[in-house]
Amino acid sequence: MQLTKHAHACVSLTGEAGRVVIDPGTFTPDAADAIAAAEAVLITHEHFDHFDEALLARALEARPELRVYGPAGVVDRWRDRRGQVTAVAAGDRLTVAGFDVAVFGDLHASIHRHIPRVANVGYLVDERLYHPGDAYHVPDAPVDTLLLPTSGPWTKVGEAADYVDEVGPRQLIQVHEIMLSPVGQQSMARFLSPEMLTQTPLTIVPVGDVIEV
Repeated sequence: MQLTKHAHACVSLTGEAGRVVIDPGTFTPDAADAIAAAEAVLITHEHFDHFDEALLARALEARPELRVYGPAGVVDRWRDRRGQVTAVAAGDRLTVAGFDVAVFGDLHASIHRHIPRVANVGYLVDERLYHPGDAYHVPDAPVDTLLLPTSGPWTKVGEAADYVDEVGPRQLIQVHEIMLSPVGQQSMARFLSPEMLTQTPLTIVPVGDVIEV
């Protein structure tokens, strides 16, 4: 499949049968274009940087063929669009735009005891690429390409390194990077490398670039 890197947590995946976009949120300037080019949208959780509710509502209205998948806390707001939206949870397996999608995880990583934790799922696409959303959940399945969040109020370098080692991917790609400057991103790539903390080096894919995964 081909991966298109959008800003922050958002990526598009293109295969022979279609295209899906994962987590087009308000920090992604071209989220509308990404959604317009996709047959389906996968949402990991309800936070605004992963989920632009107003944008998706307009897209669902304009495109009856569009399908949206996410935790109940995301899709239940569109109860009148049951043919277009589907609630997912750990253990679900779906065929979406030609991709096989397995669902893992349960809760968003803890930010602070005063901030409630919301439902968060990760998506394993074609038994190959895993987008964890905002959690260090280790899926009970092999992962070839792991999309790793590198910034945010819940992330920690040490925990990220341990997570990478537990998952054991062949390829590690940065996402969720918007809170890091270019220097900060390079610093994270140095920490998350065989020279320091992980066996798999962190790959920084510039926004707009397309790579094979």
